[in-house]
Amino acid sequence: MSITFYYAPQSNATRIHWTLEELGVPYEKVKLDLKAGDQKKPEILALNPNGMVPTLVIDGTPMFESIAIQVALGERYGVEKGLWPALGSGDHLQALSWIVWGQVTLAGAIMQYFRATSDFVPAEAHNPKQAEMGMEGFKKSLGILNDRLNGRQYVLGEKFTLVDLDLASVLGWALTMLKVDMSAYPNVGGWLGRSSARPGMKVSMAG
Repeated sequence: MSITFYYAPQSNATRIHWTLEELGVPYEKVKLDLKAGDQKKPEILALNPNGMVPTLVIDGTPMFESIAIQVALGERYGVEKGLWPALGSGDHLQALSWIVWGQVTLAGAIMQYFRATSDFVPAEAHNPKQAEMGMEGFKKSLGILNDRLNGRQYVLGEKFTLVDLDLASVLGWALTMLKVDMSAYPNVGGWLGRSSARPGMKVSMAG
């Protein structure tokens, strides 16, 4: 088994870094300088045509798109660690639903707000109505997650899985930008604290 992980700190690759730490599998890290354009070099584009991070090479086969990488790592290495449900189980179906929900519904609302308000986007592209819709979608998603966590320690039940890791990564990043009264979502607040306190999270944030 060989894994090579191409990443940049404080990027979308962080949750894959966290995942690798949780799984406890050996891997080689290759740090890319995004400002210097390392991700656009021909040898990187041959692995990831998007010229982005994360990129993972597993036993010689490259992968890109973080959600695909996350599921592949879960199915290949996570079942025996208790971090991913067994293929064909009911929990496996739920895991796929929630992990994709995090990248499509939750992250979609966050990015809608971000693109309409952020200093990283030209001011002429800012749109108050889009920002309002994005915030509404974000709060709706928080409500959905809060309801899911009612009576559960984690999204699939009483054990932390890669689903929690993925959702906590998205939400933790979002809450640094979107100011929301989290007292309205107490289940989410408690769950986020439990998930973010794991040692693997600290390693991934350190770069």
